[in-house]
Amino acid sequence: MKRRHFLASAAALLATETWAARKPAAKPAAKPSAKPKPSAKPASRNRRGKPVAAAAARPVVHTADDPVIERPPQGTSASRLPPVKAPEPPSEWRTYEITTQISLKGQATPGRLWLPLPLNQDTLFQRTLGHAWSGNPSLSSMRRLPDGDLEAFHCEWRDSGEFNLRLTTQVTTADRHFDITKRTIPPEREDILRRNLQASRLIPNDGLAFQLGERIIGRIKDPVAQAKAIYDWVVENSIYDPGLPGCGTGDVRRQLIQGQYGGRSADINGLFVAICRAIGIPARCVYGLRVGPSRLFRSLGLTSDDATRGQHVRAEFYIPGYGWIPVDPSDVRRAIALEALSDRDSKLLALKRVLFGVWEMNWIAFNVGVDVSLPEKDTTVPFFLMPHFEFGTSGQGREAAYAIRTRQIEL
Repeated sequence: MKRRHFLASAAALLATETWAARKPAAKPAAKPSAKPKPSAKPASRNRRGKPVAAAAARPVVHTADDPVIERPPQGTSASRLPPVKAPEPPSEWRTYEITTQISLKGQATPGRLWLPLPLNQDTLFQRTLGHAWSGNPSLSSMRRLPDGDLEAFHCEWRDSGEFNLRLTTQVTTADRHFDITKRTIPPEREDILRRNLQASRLIPNDGLAFQLGERIIGRIKDPVAQAKAIYDWVVENSIYDPGLPGCGTGDVRRQLIQGQYGGRSADINGLFVAICRAIGIPARCVYGLRVGPSRLFRSLGLTSDDATRGQHVRAEFYIPGYGWIPVDPSDVRRAIALEALSDRDSKLLALKRVLFGVWEMNWIAFNVGVDVSLPEKDTTVPFFLMPHFEFGTSGQGREAAYAIRTRQIEL
């Protein structure tokens, strides 16, 4: 340390000690009175209405009704205010062309179809370049829904016979990374944060989810560390079941009631989201499609150009100043199940560290909508990830009706 720097530091320290010495002494305690004065602040109560004794050593546990975004613990990642800089756009992008083909012959009744489309807003990790379609539907249109900025392709065949549709979309992606040393994101809209603290039909935010979250985080005070503890717990206590269809049901309520955690991506990442919401951290599932091979593990990407069953759900949580932080505990469990890895394998431990804060973008995001009301459809769906068909009252041909192909292209 240079001499002038040392002298400046010593002077500042002495000034601090002098100020502390001149600080007025604390006022003497008031004389005890016959009746204690009523507290200006009512005693805090838990969810059952019972009073909760204050514990100085234990940090406040937030809830979905009292989230971390409103009352962040002092001195944590949610309350520090380092300089905010403009986010730097990625330099490496990959462009994919995704083609969905519908081909049905000999249909005896009219039909309708809804297809999910990629995110309609550009982000630092994904941009939709355009859509093109052809075929013989009587009516076709792109419809934007208010839930989760969700966009859908809707078409109808009003006559029976042969149904054909070919939808081609181009999307460019860049790997997504979270850096805890940088606060580069402006605050999210209040209505979006509120929406991602609420319960949905399949994802609760109280009761068993809150009790589990409180047990997992213990005395951890920092919200990022709390989310990491939840992520670690989900990875260690859930099981990936490749035998289930699609991405699973996403029914977190049933997992919590039965005490058996796991399933596929909608189930495992939905469990992470439910626990985060229960302790007051906004979180959401992101529904999408694998479109290319993985550089991490073979099982975490496509092995050919066939993406018909490549649907995959990821998750993210929100911390003020850092924005939405990506995670994917489901893919850790998927690698364990499909790559025959032990829990102590060094490759697995590295993957576990990577997937807290990183999305490998051999995958595209469709939407974050839950309990979705599709246009011209009377009932809602828990999430919109797969193509939805209606052919009269039989619902025939759902499995064989469509095929999705992807390829990486150069622009």
